[in-house]
Amino acid sequence: MNPPVPATRLIVYSGGARGEWRVLSVRPVRGASLPEVARLAVTSPPVEPSPQSVWSLRGALSNVRYITRPEQTELQTRQPPLNRPEANRAALIPIRKSHQWWEMTQEERREVFEEKSHHVRDSMKYLPAVARRLVHSRDLGEPFDFLTWFEYAQEDAEVFEQLVMHLRRTAEWEYVEREVDIRLARE
Repeated sequence: MNPPVPATRLIVYSGGARGEWRVLSVRPVRGASLPEVARLAVTSPPVEPSPQSVWSLRGALSNVRYITRPEQTELQTRQPPLNRPEANRAALIPIRKSHQWWEMTQEERREVFEEKSHHVRDSMKYLPAVARRLVHSRDLGEPFDFLTWFEYAQEDAEVFEQLVMHLRRTAEWEYVEREVDIRLARE
């Protein structure tokens, strides 16, 4: 049994009839989708998801993985914060990777993640237009391994589309067995 996650590190994305984000679309990219919903709420305990939620996905903020100290420093310098007033668009992209991915060592995953896919290096050019938060779900027994949250201004929507298209063409994405793309608007 896994130890409990401290509440301050837990993020819950709940789809249903309530939430600060209006759902524009729920689209399966690979594997099964999630049910269509009208709204999305993003909460952290002690706030509980609404009992009327159709689905809830939990993830924990965790230590940074697969990047070097210089890469981390550059990301921290260039990436904008979440909840910027102008960031009125968002995407929640839950991903589950294959058994083959998890059988690799961390060093082997780093090789695919950065040395072959250039995930960090190539993603830098999309900053500061897009802000991102990654939470880990695999060790919580959730249906996805990662929940990636992106925020951007409506005028940066094309920049975000380019980022997503680029990432989906990398060697890393060959290991994705389930991905759902949820697009959102804040009004």
